[in-house]
Amino acid sequence: MSYVDGFVAAVPAANREAYAEHARKAAPLFKEYGATRVFESWGDDVPRGKQTDFYRAVAAKDDEVVVFSWVEWPSKEARDAGWAKLMEDPRMQPGANPMPFDGTRLIYGGFAAIDL
Repeated sequence: MSYVDGFVAAVPAANREAYAEHARKAAPLFKEYGATRVFESWGDDVPRGKQTDFYRAVAAKDDEVVVFSWVEWPSKEARDAGWAKLMEDPRMQPGANPMPFDGTRLIYGGFAAIDL
């Protein structure tokens, strides 16, 4: 059964290309370590809610855009093994590919797929 890591971040609008470049460097590494798909998306039609929304989830500032991403893996076991390798890979270290956003406000989680 496939497994998905999901991510939501607030990225300064001025950093759109820097974010895209960051993702272009990271995506091949995820695939090298077993991911089957990496998907990045830039907020375009993200409504503000009355009680909760993506903006509040990541404490987005007025000049920031919500980014929604996910990485698909063949299984949770493949994901766990892949992440262990990713965290050790020097190409994933902050000096090699710095995040163009505040990583302390990134939200993420792992999700087991539901067969439909």
